[in-house]
Amino acid sequence: MSVSILSLLALGFVLGLKHALDADHLAAVSTMATERKSLLASSMIGAVWGLGHTLSLLIAGALIIFLHLQIGERASKALEFCVGVMLIVLGINALRRLVRGRVHIHAHEHDGYWHLHPHLHEKGRHDEPHKHHGLKSGARPLIVGMIHGLAGSAALTLLVLTTIPSPLAGFLYIAIFGIGSIGGMTIMSTLFALPSKLTARRFARANFAVRSLAAIFSLAFGVFMIYDIGFVNHLLM
Repeated sequence: MSVSILSLLALGFVLGLKHALDADHLAAVSTMATERKSLLASSMIGAVWGLGHTLSLLIAGALIIFLHLQIGERASKALEFCVGVMLIVLGINALRRLVRGRVHIHAHEHDGYWHLHPHLHEKGRHDEPHKHHGLKSGARPLIVGMIHGLAGSAALTLLVLTTIPSPLAGFLYIAIFGIGSIGGMTIMSTLFALPSKLTARRFARANFAVRSLAAIFSLAFGVFMIYDIGFVNHLLM
């Protein structure tokens, strides 16, 4: 029995690492990680996301273990739909923050005609207010992680708890799964942030492109999830 439980916990850790690679997770975390000025701050985005993800799993796991709560198919789809909406909001917000103060439109007269020319400007190090640090900075990835923790394959992972013989083993499984997801997403958020950090100081246009791609990916994937879940899988029909 002890060998089988250890094997199950090891499987939970591997599944946690793999779970961090889900496309909707990467889309959300990439928009937040590329906004941070330091590599450490970007790495912490993934860690805080994993913490929120694990907290949701522990709460839902307790409901399943002690109250025998069942996660229905429609409820699972509704949670995934909420993730799609969240990705759209994250993508739009990232684009708004990126464009504000960096893209300016200048009017010029040439041969009697007025032309509009967009110009890209890079903000200085001290132009960005400090409102993204501290508690406010950590709240967003924590909430995003908690929403992800209740949706998609994480909800399916909770079904494994019904086959685990003891509540203690069930909570250990969730904790190990959570540690795996924290580690996996910390690594991925660091990797996502590297191109942004390498281009931040001297290559304003490249930095703008990297962060724009992350925001557009989040926005596009959110639209795809809403269409797929809401209409193809008939959640809204």
